[in-house]
Amino acid sequence: MDEHYGERVEFGVLGPVVAWDDAGELVALKGPRHRAVLARLIVARGRVVPATRLVDELWQEPPEGALSAVRTFVAALRRSLEPDRAPRTQPKLLVTEGPGYALRVDKVDAWRFEAAVEAGEYEAALKLWRGPAYADFADEPWALGERGRLTELRLLAVERLADTRLTNGQAAAAVADLDAHVTEHPWREEGWRLLALALYQSGRQADALAVLRRARAMLVEQLAIDPGTALTRLEADILNQAVEPASVWSATAAAYQRTSGARAQLESTVGLLRSLAVTGELGEVRRHRLAAITAAEELGDPDLTARVIGAYDVPAIWTRSDDELQAAAIVRAAERVLPTQDHPAIRARLLATVALESRGSSADRPLEAAREAEQLARTLDDPAILAFALNGVFIQSCRQAGQSVIRDGIGAELIALAERHALPSYEILGRLIRLQSACAIADHAAADEHAAAADALAARHDSPLVGVFTAWYAALRTDTPAAYQRAATERPATAMPGLDHGLLPLALATHALRHQAVVQAVDYGPHTPWIQPLLLVAQGKYSYAARLLSHAATPPPGLFLEVHWALLAQAAKAVDHQPMLAKAQAALRPAAAEHAGAQSGLLTLGPVANYL
Repeated sequence: MDEHYGERVEFGVLGPVVAWDDAGELVALKGPRHRAVLARLIVARGRVVPATRLVDELWQEPPEGALSAVRTFVAALRRSLEPDRAPRTQPKLLVTEGPGYALRVDKVDAWRFEAAVEAGEYEAALKLWRGPAYADFADEPWALGERGRLTELRLLAVERLADTRLTNGQAAAAVADLDAHVTEHPWREEGWRLLALALYQSGRQADALAVLRRARAMLVEQLAIDPGTALTRLEADILNQAVEPASVWSATAAAYQRTSGARAQLESTVGLLRSLAVTGELGEVRRHRLAAITAAEELGDPDLTARVIGAYDVPAIWTRSDDELQAAAIVRAAERVLPTQDHPAIRARLLATVALESRGSSADRPLEAAREAEQLARTLDDPAILAFALNGVFIQSCRQAGQSVIRDGIGAELIALAERHALPSYEILGRLIRLQSACAIADHAAADEHAAAADALAARHDSPLVGVFTAWYAALRTDTPAAYQRAATERPATAMPGLDHGLLPLALATHALRHQAVVQAVDYGPHTPWIQPLLLVAQGKYSYAARLLSHAATPPPGLFLEVHWALLAQAAKAVDHQPMLAKAQAALRPAAAEHAGAQSGLLTLGPVANYL
């Protein structure tokens, strides 16, 4: 057999799970459990999956001889995937390692899709989809997270493709795809915004306004939420005929492009993106920030690239990325240019960027970057760089429970630094950090004071996103489902999917759990892996919940770390799963004096001591 045969096999999971040989012909994969084994190994991305775990995940009630059956499935898959492999030679694709199996492949349509999206090749990326991701295994717990992630990325790609077409003057071509997009996914406000804008740019102003009315009616009547600022602003602009190619802004930008070089334009673009981010236009920022970095790299000027990356020192309070693929690309760009930079100020900015954009990562590198950035910044006479570095330290402080005192110290230093040197954005950040830290220990008087100060600063300095956090804190203080609903609708965080996705269901679930009410089986977004065992307990599926707990992923770093562990602890206690209970309690013990989830300033599961 050709030793590179594995490089010629491609696997497809963007639809029913399939494999193709080098001639493009489908490989016979036999029965559904054979494909389930293959799909589960693809989800693992080259990591070893123990055979015992495959048994647990293939059967709700494993029959006698299940382990032997798994071995049979693996042997059959090997014959299908490597038909020319000589007897008694080692397999190249589906290999045995230790107690389990791993798939050694690099051609998977989902991985090609992710790479194409990251490269901005949205049309090519979308053509790879044949149906729902892992379509054969829609209800399998081991596929849920990957299905949800890929689906969300596909919707994002649809919207980015449409946005690219609008930018390139192809508005009419974007209308049909966007109309289908919002019909299938009516909760996507960005889809509605793009459709209305495409219609308007195509000269169909009345149709654009009609679409915005449809969006408002759907959001209010079906989801009980009001349209976000992006939709309402677009409606006002269309009514005022403010969205015109010959606007003052466009004319000014065109004049600047005629008179300035590419390098000056790139550095000015980052300054503009910083201003847009502070005023809440995060969607626009995400569309252009990576493009500016890529353009700087293409000029072959590492100093320019370092400045473009490091100049984006926008304060960050939330610990989950709004766009994980873009964040990873920015980190890679920063790491590529770091070895070329010796100046401590530039290095500090690049390292702070690595720490901030790696939010949610448990790897050592982001923590090392945060510490080095702080050390360098403290040797410089530049308060803005020190504030930027302290922001990175804050983001990386969420790796273990019980860190509210440390974070409160960071917040206090940021406030003092910002007051001395007129850095209002960082003063707001410091206030929000101290609000969260006070909330963690139920010091609501102090938290109220910081919330009021943050709101006052936001009003003076046009920082509307601050109101999202203070409105959610007010809902926590009121602590009723209606209050959480109001926070989600009156101050929608649609510009921050890292915060918004699954937040309202999680808040309502934490309230229900504290009041012994029914927890609803709805979409919890990124919080699904840690609340799903409790949902199964509520349905009486105790053995299924126990199996899920046996394979539960470790909660990632972030301001919801304690609440995720507390959810796992509660489920483990309900089904008497002692290993998970011990693990969760060990993780929570450093926060014994705090309230689970309250360090987010958004919701709470009550005293951590209740779970110990």
